[in-house]
Amino acid sequence: MTEPTSLPTLRIGLVSISDRASSGVYEDQGLPALREWFTGALASPWKMITRLIADEQPLIEQTLMELVDQERCHLVLTTGGTGPSRRDVTPEATLAIATREIPGFGEQMRQISLKFVPTAILSRQVGVIRELLDHAALILNLPGQPKAIRETLEGLKDVEGKVLVPGIFAAVPYCIDLINPTPTKPWPWVETNDTIIKAFRPKTAIRPSAH
Repeated sequence: MTEPTSLPTLRIGLVSISDRASSGVYEDQGLPALREWFTGALASPWKMITRLIADEQPLIEQTLMELVDQERCHLVLTTGGTGPSRRDVTPEATLAIATREIPGFGEQMRQISLKFVPTAILSRQVGVIRELLDHAALILNLPGQPKAIRETLEGLKDVEGKVLVPGIFAAVPYCIDLINPTPTKPWPWVETNDTIIKAFRPKTAIRPSAH
């Protein structure tokens, strides 16, 4: 996709957190699943920056800060490391580098997963914002399995495509609008493919398609 002159391209950091996948024991599934989903779901320009790392809190913190502070990502998604075992430290690392938490993202992810498995209550995913003086990013912890990743982002639909439980990504474009640190300067305008996920914005925030 080419970047329009008026608006910057949305930069998405994707981080797969797995001891075994990062060491080559098995092939990572999180990054390919996210790449495939965004390719179909986004209707506006975007660029992906990926990382595959071990489940070590200092490394996770360093990676998240690098993606926001240096790579200037507007959105960062992690997969893996959100369970209750001692090696699962993704939420702790995410909260450690955050300036503010948005609890609704984690709450909705668990609501979606509970439609499938009772063990969803063991998941500790969080959503946060990391704010710099001239930049900001939304950071979300996702599940590790491709099916759960898609369900969490898209939500649940009936056979006719009617939304039964909203996916978290419906709220992401408007959240990215709101965290813009300098509203007078260009900032990504995220548009989605409504057949996959329909982004929600209040009527006062809707503008003509930028692309």
